[in-house]
Amino acid sequence: MSDPTPLRGYRKPYPGSQPPRIHLPYASTALRGPGTDPIAIPVTLSEVTGPSINRITLGEHAADLTAGFPGQPQGERIIVSGRVLDENGHPVRNTVVEVWQCNAAGRYLHKGDQHDAPLDPNFKGTGQVLTDSEGRYRFTTIKPGAYPWRNHYNAWRPAHIHFSLHGEGIGQRLVTQMYFPNDPLLAFDPIYNCVDDAKARERMVSSFDWENTANEFALGYRFDIVLRGRKMTVWE
Repeated sequence: MSDPTPLRGYRKPYPGSQPPRIHLPYASTALRGPGTDPIAIPVTLSEVTGPSINRITLGEHAADLTAGFPGQPQGERIIVSGRVLDENGHPVRNTVVEVWQCNAAGRYLHKGDQHDAPLDPNFKGTGQVLTDSEGRYRFTTIKPGAYPWRNHYNAWRPAHIHFSLHGEGIGQRLVTQMYFPNDPLLAFDPIYNCVDDAKARERMVSSFDWENTANEFALGYRFDIVLRGRKMTVWE
C-alpha cells in the first residue's frame, strides 16, 4: 500500500500583517515574549480535524451574554455577527467561537481585575457560538467599556471583545480582539498598533451593520474572521 498524500501546509500570513513576538511599547511582551524562533512542526491529521461540538453542548444562553440572569445587564445592548473563513475564503462550518469581555463599566468578572469600576450582577462577559453551514455566527451582548491598564502614562484600553477560535482543528486556533469603529483610543493603544500593515489593523475593527441592527432592541456590528493566509485576522 502506497503512502497517503502528505497534508499541505497553510498559506503564510503576509509580511507585516501579524504582531512581533516582542513589541516594546506593549511592556509585558518584554518578559512574556519568546526569545527564540518558533519550531516548525509538520501538519498531521490531529492538527486539521476536530474536536467537534454541538449547540446542545453549548447550552441555552451560550450565544446571548445578556440572558440567564435575574435582571438585565447595564449598558448598550449590541448584536455582533460575521463569518469565519479559511485561507481560501471558504466558510468554516460548525466551529465554536468563544468570546469574553469586560462589562459596560470596563470591569472583568475576574479576581485579577481590581479596577474600581462596578461589577454587574447580571453580566458574566463570556459566551460561545457555533458557526452555521455558511460559517456565520451571531451573538447578543453589551458594548464593553474602556478601562485603565497601567502600561504607560494615562493608558486606557479601547473597547474590545476577545475571540478564540479553533477552526476545523486545534492547529487552526486563533485568538484575537475585535474593536469598534471610530474609537479615539485606538490611536494610542500599543496592542492595536503593534502590526505594521494598516490594512491588517483595520481588519481588527468591526463595522456598523445596519442589516443586523434589531429595531428598538440593539445596534449591529459585523466582524469577519479569517483563520489563515494572507488575509488572516491579526492574532493576539
